[in-house]
Amino acid sequence: MSNKGLIIEERARDIGDFLVGRLLPFRKKRMVGPFIFIDHMGPTTIKPGDYMDIGQHPHIGISTLTYLFEGEIRHRDSVGSDQVITPGSVNWMTAGKGAVHTERTPELLRNGEAFTTHGFQIWVALPEELEAMEPEFHHIEKKQLPKWEKEGANYTLIAGEAFGKKSPVPVHSPLFMVEIKTTGKTNLEVVDQVKGEIGICIVKGSIQACDEKIDEGNMIVSKTEDVCKVEVAEHTHLLLFGGEAFPDEKHIFWNFVASEKETIEKAKERWINREFPEVSNDDSYIEMPRG
Repeated sequence: MSNKGLIIEERARDIGDFLVGRLLPFRKKRMVGPFIFIDHMGPTTIKPGDYMDIGQHPHIGISTLTYLFEGEIRHRDSVGSDQVITPGSVNWMTAGKGAVHTERTPELLRNGEAFTTHGFQIWVALPEELEAMEPEFHHIEKKQLPKWEKEGANYTLIAGEAFGKKSPVPVHSPLFMVEIKTTGKTNLEVVDQVKGEIGICIVKGSIQACDEKIDEGNMIVSKTEDVCKVEVAEHTHLLLFGGEAFPDEKHIFWNFVASEKETIEKAKERWINREFPEVSNDDSYIEMPRG
């Protein structure tokens, strides 16, 4: 990789009522550390009749991380969890050998008024030895996440370890995810502050990296041993993320991630045959795409 890194533009896709900016996977960069999938949701205005209603769908081999800036989503899963995620908190579901969940607009927001939803849905691949672990769910409140200020920027450590701090989110490999909001122009110093591969997603505003301006809606990827100076403009909103890459290749099909293709084939059969655990009192079922 050259010193200028790899700049990845969001590629918009329509999934019904939501326009999603797909950041990962990307044909030139399948993963950043253990991060294998990133969807940027919104910002979009949710009007009556257009509520989020994503029915039962499965996952294997990953942890899902949901982090919202605006709006709320009700998460229910086959582990028995029923949790409304609010802005600044973290929903962390480790699917392991197989978990099913739904994502819907909470009843309190189905009141006839429009509201904005904006945030990220992220998949973090599991190490091969943990791909078949028992499913888990954890919710971490906003106030539990480490926060600090430095040179015109406010930092929140969403997950993992960075800048000498540790998030309470129970991750399964060395990684980091930090939200950064600037009030003034500042330099982003990451050398010796994070370990592994690095991705920077510009949610709002812009950065200057390696003599090139990168605007919102883009992601730049580099590595710790190859990081150029990053200048962040005032009133900019970033997600800094990454971590140590796995030695093994990860395969992905639909919502399934695994080190072995055979594991994915078995998961396909299980979903078709309705052999995954289910969310209680929910009869929805999302068909698996062909392929």
